[in-house]
Amino acid sequence: MDRFETLTAFVAVADQRGFAAAARALGMAPPAITRAVAALERHLGVTLFHRSTRAVSLTDDGAAFLDRARRILAELREAEQIVMGGRSAPRGQLLVTAPVMFGRLHVLPVISALLEEYDGLNARMLLLDRNVRIIEEGIDVAVRIGTLADSALRAVTIGSVRQTIVASPGYLARYGFPCAPADLGTHRCMTGAGPRVGNTWQFGTRGDIHVQVTPRLIVNTVDATIAAAEAGLGVANVLSYQSAEAIAAGQLVPVLEEYAPPPMPISLLYDAGRAAMPAVRAFIEAMRERARGAAWG
Repeated sequence: MDRFETLTAFVAVADQRGFAAAARALGMAPPAITRAVAALERHLGVTLFHRSTRAVSLTDDGAAFLDRARRILAELREAEQIVMGGRSAPRGQLLVTAPVMFGRLHVLPVISALLEEYDGLNARMLLLDRNVRIIEEGIDVAVRIGTLADSALRAVTIGSVRQTIVASPGYLARYGFPCAPADLGTHRCMTGAGPRVGNTWQFGTRGDIHVQVTPRLIVNTVDATIAAAEAGLGVANVLSYQSAEAIAAGQLVPVLEEYAPPPMPISLLYDAGRAAMPAVRAFIEAMRERARGAAWG
């Protein structure tokens, strides 16, 4: 087994927290994973994992080596794809990360179309409502919603989304419409566990109006927030693409639209070294094309 495979096995065991799980993830036999990690430990002269019958955990040396191993694998993979860049058709693996609901609604259809078009391409989607480290995790393209921090990464803006405050028709019939942001203090509000919406809600054309709400319900997924709002449990603060379907169906009603803060950009973020890869170029262009016909804002 070569060095690339031993590093891949090591990272898989760390990610999956076990040798058997790593073997399943990589489609390999468990003894092969065990041998690969043992060979790597002999080569490095350190123990990378604490092993017990119940759990596998990284040693201090293993934890220190993990980020380096990820970077090495990412660089090897990038080198392979750059070489493949001389070919016109996208090939190899495309790794994309996006927020969960946006990824399901708008990224998955693009990925599906690309896989249908290019036989030599395969893809992995990492859908998380938090930002991941693009370089360290070997991400080809990250879909980000909101203002981007300054970085050396390249960014392509493909659209924007708005904050929408929504409630069900039944809830509004029972408790009335809030006419101004301050009215939310007397309403049953729901918040999520994500970084965008906590107990302080933002309003105003400059985003300078802040309203403190006391949540009656806290949920950790957007889908659950939408479902709870449709059930009449309260007022929810979500994004326009998240509530669009329910609003169109009459299950939710937008309120306080005239107090909405500025729209948030939707960006594709990627390392400059990946810009020449056919798969990355194809994905970015396909997302741009979808944006031209999308009603995200």
